[in-house]
Amino acid sequence: MPQSDLREVALLLREHDDVAVATRDLAAGEVLRHDGRELTVAGPVPRGHKIALRDLPNGTPIHKYGQVIGRTTTGVRAGDHVHAHNLGMATVDHEYEFGTALTEIPPAEYGRTFQGYRRADGTVGTRNFVGIVTSVNCSASTARMIADQFRGPIMDVYPNVDGVVALAHDSGCGMVPASEGGQILLRTLRGYASHPNIGGILVLGLGCEMIGVDTLLAGLPDDSDTIVERLTIQDTGGVRATVRAGADVVRTLLERLNERRRETFPASKLVVGLNCGGSDGYSGITANPALGHASDLLVAQGATTVLAETPEVFGAEHLLTRRAVSKEVGQRLLDRIAWWHRYVEAGGGTLDNNPSPGNKAGGLTTILEKSLGAVAKGGSAPLTAVYEYAEKITDKGFTFMDTPGYDPVSVTGLVAGGATVVVFTTGRGSVLGGKPAPVLKVATNSETYQRMSEDMDLDTGGIVTGALTITGAGEQIFEAILAVASGQPTCSEDLDLGRDEFIPWQLGAVT
Repeated sequence: MPQSDLREVALLLREHDDVAVATRDLAAGEVLRHDGRELTVAGPVPRGHKIALRDLPNGTPIHKYGQVIGRTTTGVRAGDHVHAHNLGMATVDHEYEFGTALTEIPPAEYGRTFQGYRRADGTVGTRNFVGIVTSVNCSASTARMIADQFRGPIMDVYPNVDGVVALAHDSGCGMVPASEGGQILLRTLRGYASHPNIGGILVLGLGCEMIGVDTLLAGLPDDSDTIVERLTIQDTGGVRATVRAGADVVRTLLERLNERRRETFPASKLVVGLNCGGSDGYSGITANPALGHASDLLVAQGATTVLAETPEVFGAEHLLTRRAVSKEVGQRLLDRIAWWHRYVEAGGGTLDNNPSPGNKAGGLTTILEKSLGAVAKGGSAPLTAVYEYAEKITDKGFTFMDTPGYDPVSVTGLVAGGATVVVFTTGRGSVLGGKPAPVLKVATNSETYQRMSEDMDLDTGGIVTGALTITGAGEQIFEAILAVASGQPTCSEDLDLGRDEFIPWQLGAVT
C-alpha cells in the first residue's frame, strides 16, 4: 500500500501530542510517515477521529492540544484508532492560577460600525421585534394564536419591524418566585422583555399564577423605552376574547415600532453570544478557534463577547482562570463549576455524561477533549466577568455566562442577558434558530456545510485543507457578524426559526 506523510492525512495539534486527528477516512494497512519512522494504520479511523502516534500502555494519560484528554483503558499500539473503546475519563487535579496568562488585545486602529436600533438605555438593537411575553404556561397557546395573526404578507406593511414573537414557556406557576428556579425564570422573562431587539411587548398572563404579570413587570428597568402593554385571560374574557384584544394591541405596537429606523453605531455596542452544538472532532480545530479570533477582533473594537455552556468548559476551566482579570472573576467561574458537580451528582450522573452520542460519532471521546475545543471559541482576550444564567451582561470584553450545554436553553440565557447576535458553531449540523437575536451558524467542516447548505451560514472546513487560515476564517466571521447586526438575514431567519427555541432553564421544586 502506498505511503503518505502524516501531515497529508492528519493534524498534529501540538508537537508532543500522543494522537493526531484524521482529515480523511484512514484504511487499515495504510502506512504513514511520521517523525522519521513508519506508522501503520491498525484499523479503520474515521475522519475527525484520533490515531495513536506511539505505543501507550494501559493507564497512560493521552495528550491532545498539549493537554490531558483522558487515560487509556487498555494498551494502545501506534496506529490504533483512539476512541471510547480504549480511552476513558481521567481525573485531572489542576492547580488554578488567576491572571497569569493575560493577553492584551490592543484597540483596533480603525473603528468599525453597524446599522442598529437606538434604545433609550444606551443599548443598541440589531432587530426590531414585538414580543408577547407569557408569565405562565397557561397563556402560551393564546400568545401563539395572537402572534400567528401576524405572519406572512400582513407584515409587508411594517417593513421596519422584524416580526411578532410569542415567548411561550412551560412554567410560571407551582413554584415560589423567590426560589432559585423562580428567580431564574424571572430573570429570563425580564431579560427578554427589556431586550434591545424588542421594541414593544404585550405581557400576557392567565390571572391567578404565582409568577404573574405584576411580578414580571415590577422588575423591568426604569430607563427603558420599550412600549409595554398587558392583558390577563381571565379578566379579558377567555381565549377568544384575549386573542382579539391582543391582536388589536399588537397592531398598535407594530404601527409605533415601524416608525423606528436603523442608525450607524460603533461595533463596541455589540453583545455577541458564543455557542456550539453538534460538535465533532474538527470543532476545536476549525470553527471554534476561528470564532475565537473573531471574538478577539470584537473585543479590540470595544464590544462584548460571551462564552457559555459551563459543563462544556469543565476540564478546561484552568485555561480560563489564568485569563481572569482578577481572582474574584476566576473564583466565580470555579464556584459555578463546583455548583454543577453538586447538581449533576444529585441527579445520579457526572459531568462526563457529556459528550453526546453525536459528539462521539464525530470523534470526541471525553468531556475533557470536548471542553478544550469548546473554550477556543473565547479567543485569547482577558476574562472580564462571569455571569449567572440570564443575568444582565454589563461588562465589556470577553465574558462568560453559566448555562447548561443544551443548546436552546444555553442560547435563551445568553439572549436574556442581552446578546444581540449569537454565533453558533456545529460539526454534525444544527438547525437552531433564535428570536429576537439572530443566530449565525458556522460549519466546522465542508461536508456538513455542503450537505446542510440551506441551514449553514459559513464554512470553516478550508482550515483543514489549507485553503483557509484560522485568522482568515475569523475575519470572515467578524464581517458576517457586522452584516447580520445590520439586518442581513441568517439562514435560520430565512426559515423563520426561533419561536420554539425559547426555553428558559427550569430548576427547583414545582408544587
